[in-house]
Amino acid sequence: MTQQQYIIQRKVGLVELGKALGNISEACRKIGSSRQHYYDIKRTIEEEGIEGLVEKTRRMPRYANRVAEEIEKKILEYCLEYPTHGKTRVQNELLKRGVEVSAGGIQGVWNRHNLRTKGDRLKRLEKWALEEKKILTESQVQALETVKEEKEAHGEIETYHPGFLVGQDTFYAAWVKGIGKIYQQTGIDTYSNVAWAKLYTEKTALTAADFLNDKVQPFFESYGIRLLRTLTDRGTEYCGTMEHHPYQLYLYLNDIEHTRTKAKHPQTNGLCEKMNQILLEEFWQVAFRKKLYRTLEEIQRDLDEWLYDYNNRRTNQGKRCQGRTPMETFIEALPLCERYIRDLPVNAHENDAQKCPINDSLEVSRGIGTPIFENKENFSVEVVH
Repeated sequence: MTQQQYIIQRKVGLVELGKALGNISEACRKIGSSRQHYYDIKRTIEEEGIEGLVEKTRRMPRYANRVAEEIEKKILEYCLEYPTHGKTRVQNELLKRGVEVSAGGIQGVWNRHNLRTKGDRLKRLEKWALEEKKILTESQVQALETVKEEKEAHGEIETYHPGFLVGQDTFYAAWVKGIGKIYQQTGIDTYSNVAWAKLYTEKTALTAADFLNDKVQPFFESYGIRLLRTLTDRGTEYCGTMEHHPYQLYLYLNDIEHTRTKAKHPQTNGLCEKMNQILLEEFWQVAFRKKLYRTLEEIQRDLDEWLYDYNNRRTNQGKRCQGRTPMETFIEALPLCERYIRDLPVNAHENDAQKCPINDSLEVSRGIGTPIFENKENFSVEVVH
């Protein structure tokens, strides 16, 4: 029951009690109301019905502070022509046309017409273009093309077959006494939702490269396909100059392209972020309530068992899985790799990789050294401890 319904019920109850007792004074005494209030309620019911008992606000809108209608119309017309301009720019441009209005007044007009953001104004332009079917100006066409490009660049990711794109992310899992901080490198094939994870005690470029080298690459190579691209955020473990960054060097030696998410847009790598959430809720929050772990290897063994169940037994409701397991989706989609990929070697830059001992240094441990390049042309590397 809402507050309005409660007030109406009280008022109607006073009138009905007066009828039942046959004594208005007694009814008002029991309810704790005056006789004048009783007669006011009774008169309102007779004139307006039950709806008239709803509380009426005494607050009146202050129309005097509003922008004049003709100025408001000019603001809306200008925003239709230049939807990407901000309120200060609109104020200055309208002033040049002889229309004087403050930036706050422009914002007020936008608020009343649900045009608060640039995106809202662009949607209005798109709707107007579809309904009116008029010729757009050059500025309107440019604005619509810009928003279309933004949707393509930062909207839903495109993936055509297994191995086309793997999302990778670093997840701070826990702090365990005797082990310290535990970081989880998470990876997921964006087509089939097959996932991998490996635990480390540090968050560096070496751990990120070791994860690909130990978990992801061997999986794809076992099926005769290769990883084409990775998608990560802009963390320091993923981004840097190739000459001084193990992860970037590993991608180059294995001919893997690297795509970074837009700043402050983690949703672009949403599949990997969702995988982190699933691991947190279904593995981490359960495992620590069942067992007392003393080493990182114990946790990794249990994590590998959970991931095996996730990939092979747990049904997935993803876009392409649709109730199947990730491995079932992966196996059924293998013919797509043959259709899209032609004559791509599994191990690109193999000769360069043999020259570089970084693969041997990917057994990450505490106190690992940093690779230093002596010759940028042949990428020979010396690991200094």
